[in-house]
Amino acid sequence: MAPASYAAAVRPPKDFFRPLALGAPEPLRQIPFRPSRMIHFLPASNPKLVAKVPTIAPTVDVLLANLEDGVPAADKEAARAGLVEIGRAWDHADTQLWTRVNSLDSPWGLDDLTAAVSEIGDRLDVIMIPKVEGPEDIHYVDRLIAQLEAKARLERPVLVHAILETARGVADVEAICAASPRLQGLSLGPADLAANRRMKTTRVGGGHPGYVVRQDPDPDDAGRPRPTYQQDLWHYTLARMVDACVTYGVLPYYGPFGDITDLVACEDQFRNAYLLGCVGAWSLHPSQIDIARRVFSPDPADVAHAQRVIEAMGDGTGAVLLNGKMEDDASVKQCRVVVDLACQLAARDPELASAYGMHS
Repeated sequence: MAPASYAAAVRPPKDFFRPLALGAPEPLRQIPFRPSRMIHFLPASNPKLVAKVPTIAPTVDVLLANLEDGVPAADKEAARAGLVEIGRAWDHADTQLWTRVNSLDSPWGLDDLTAAVSEIGDRLDVIMIPKVEGPEDIHYVDRLIAQLEAKARLERPVLVHAILETARGVADVEAICAASPRLQGLSLGPADLAANRRMKTTRVGGGHPGYVVRQDPDPDDAGRPRPTYQQDLWHYTLARMVDACVTYGVLPYYGPFGDITDLVACEDQFRNAYLLGCVGAWSLHPSQIDIARRVFSPDPADVAHAQRVIEAMGDGTGAVLLNGKMEDDASVKQCRVVVDLACQLAARDPELASAYGMHS
């Protein structure tokens, strides 16, 4: 739960959707959902990759120009210039343009935010803020962006995405989600979170062979080997994040899976996140793009089943027996989640439209 003192810090309802700067665009009442199965990271400091943006952008739902981790200190200004170059040339209506700025306590964070909003705010969809500790971080960014929007005379608000990378951020996740109507979503940042928690793993996401449950001993054969089952280090955190996001109308994402050579485990981790309610994940390498596209797109068989349930339920009340399974009001709600997502994906992906039987 949020700290007791937090309630006193919340803006009253009449002010929550009022612009935080004179001339800034009015905040959104509801975060729009656009397909974002993969947030593909591109180092904006790399001129060769920046030159490939016109080729890469149509293959992903979100292209993120990265300014933070992975960019050496000596290249921070080059990365910022690369972001502006990408934004000024942006012409990909079906793909979102995001950026991840440096942390708010870094020497580069303020200049990153200023350049992003002032130079390309009319092209930029979302700014990702790393290492968000609590609602005060979002309040600061919210006000600053509003001032920059007003100065740049933007007509639509630039949205914000927070990364959970500290124990305090996880403890305050509900307050973070409630902090601003500008908050688009949250991502799990397992590497920094592991370090902050003093977890004894050097992996970026995924399970760990030492984090297991062990089967009880066989009472008839005490010496028989007891099977172990590897567990997910991130299940609690991810589930809590999803609940907070859904409560406050923002979108949950799984973050990075660091072992780009282990495509099987990557797919497993992405699918776990999808089943828990996440709408997408980060892709750090081109090999992960197709995994995210496949995992975060409903299976055609599931879509067909969901359509049959909705059709059989009529007005959505009561219960029916369909293929030997009881379907009721709750079933329809589940099925509409699947069908609504399938419709949005089919609208931009001809192959999925064919697989789902949703030809326009």
